[in-house]
Amino acid sequence: MTIIGILTKPTFPQITSILEELTDWLRKKQKTVLVGSCSKKDSPEGLQAIDDHIAAQTELVLVLGGDGTMLRAARLVEKRSVPILGVNLGSLGFLTETTLDKMYDSLEKVFAQEFYLDGRLRLQAHLRHHAGERHEGTALNDVVISKGTLGRMINTNIQVDKRFVTSLRGDGLIISSPTGSTAYSMSAGGPIVDPALETLVLTPISPHTLTHRPLLVPSQVVLEIQLTSREGGTVTFDGQTGIPMEHDNIVTISASPHRTRLVRFPDRTHYDVLRNTLKWGDG
Repeated sequence: MTIIGILTKPTFPQITSILEELTDWLRKKQKTVLVGSCSKKDSPEGLQAIDDHIAAQTELVLVLGGDGTMLRAARLVEKRSVPILGVNLGSLGFLTETTLDKMYDSLEKVFAQEFYLDGRLRLQAHLRHHAGERHEGTALNDVVISKGTLGRMINTNIQVDKRFVTSLRGDGLIISSPTGSTAYSMSAGGPIVDPALETLVLTPISPHTLTHRPLLVPSQVVLEIQLTSREGGTVTFDGQTGIPMEHDNIVTISASPHRTRLVRFPDRTHYDVLRNTLKWGDG
């Protein structure tokens, strides 16, 4: 790995000094360093162009931020499946692998090939409008169909591989990957899923009928979610980008052919992450 891309959480207070020290250290290791901002979609075009250049060139993405920054970085490099090493600067750390005080030790392990790659299932979605207009989106965590600005519930029909499953009335539906099972889905009462499992999780958001419960389906299926209520809705991807939905619009969701590859170290397991992040066993 000779070309290292660094994507940051721009609002972190000490990010400038951290970057200066880090880039000097990497260049002494004979690495080419590309620095971006991991800008959101509403950032200046110049910043997005830099991030796109990093995505096309880098051999390792070093993310300085939290899970939100990791999600943006994963989307940026999804088609090349570039390995990502996350350094946690945020409050949550389900996706990040190391912390700021251990960053240099972790990089030494990476350059010494003392790591493995954890391939995470991604989601892809297609939204069809009446006029034939199509929108596409991808997500590492989840695709969410939810009510719009009004406080009314929405109705959806759910199909799995063209077979009708149920009609759901409520605030919406979360379709999450195993990685996303510890995000919005967990907050809505969904199960925590080991990321090694090949499954999709359907979690209702405040369902009107209490018999609607989270449902796990194989990752090979194709889901179709039709908005049947007159009230409009929204489909969002990882909570970062969104598209309005109208009556009778259909969202088709399936596993993406691309995987997000996260750098992991053998001395830290997924269950260590859960225990530390969720404070299991404290007290």
